[in-house]
Amino acid sequence: MSPGVKDFLERKLLTIAGSTITLGSLLLAAAVLGGSILLANLLGYSARRVLAARGAPSGTQSALVKIVGYAVIAFGAVQAIEALGFQLGTLLAASAVLAVGIGFGLQNIAQNFISGIILLIEQPVRHGDFVKVGGTLGTVDDIGLRATHIVTRDQVTIIVPNSALISAEVVNHSRPTTNLRVRIAVPIAYGSDTGKAREVLLRVAAANDEVMKDPPPEVRFEDFADSSLAFALYVWIEFAKDDLRIGSALRFALDAALREAGIELPAPQRDIHVRSWPEGWESPHPPGPLPRKAGQGERDPES
Repeated sequence: MSPGVKDFLERKLLTIAGSTITLGSLLLAAAVLGGSILLANLLGYSARRVLAARGAPSGTQSALVKIVGYAVIAFGAVQAIEALGFQLGTLLAASAVLAVGIGFGLQNIAQNFISGIILLIEQPVRHGDFVKVGGTLGTVDDIGLRATHIVTRDQVTIIVPNSALISAEVVNHSRPTTNLRVRIAVPIAYGSDTGKAREVLLRVAAANDEVMKDPPPEVRFEDFADSSLAFALYVWIEFAKDDLRIGSALRFALDAALREAGIELPAPQRDIHVRSWPEGWESPHPPGPLPRKAGQGERDPES
């Protein structure tokens, strides 16, 4: 190395915590950090190919790739700091007070970061799972260090903090299976043939190709309601995210089949009792003639 290049690389840029940063150390740190990022991507790609060849689920592949990537980049960041001339232990001790202050201000980010690591390791939810978080139903698209992206059935991306997936109630419709039981409420008019109604409901369920045959469909007579006999059809479907579409198709088919069978779907009924006022009771209406219609002339009382 020529003296000119050596002097250029050893030129002092600044001094922090007793450590002098030169242009050479800065370039070395950048090279170490960039190399760690490239290595993380290479290892992640290799790990994904190996897991895919062994038939591992996509959620497991994504989790392992992210864990490997974060670990390699974190190791590279530590090496880059040391390449700058800093001793990591001394640096942490010198910035302990500052770190406490930053920790209080960024505790929410730290909580989500730790929750993200837990999600990647324990995998209570995985990439591609159909989940319900609060009032949000959708498919897990990505689990990051701070937040998880969930794509709803309306193709809207909802960003959920990782801590919510750890501390809140989460319904995972993809584990242990993707199957879901759907309930279709069917009111039947009083006086209808309940046995015939049951046969119609089961026949409609059997005719739908998207309804699972095992477990078989089931019809329940749930209650004697105010205006109807409360029946319900229970069917199992293969994928929970199809519940709205399959439920709608079943309702269309049930309406047509019940009409064809002569079984009435009743409307809500109310009985109204009109009572006359007993003789001697004061009428609630004020005395006097009924109001005239517009344009109606007055009548001569003597005529």
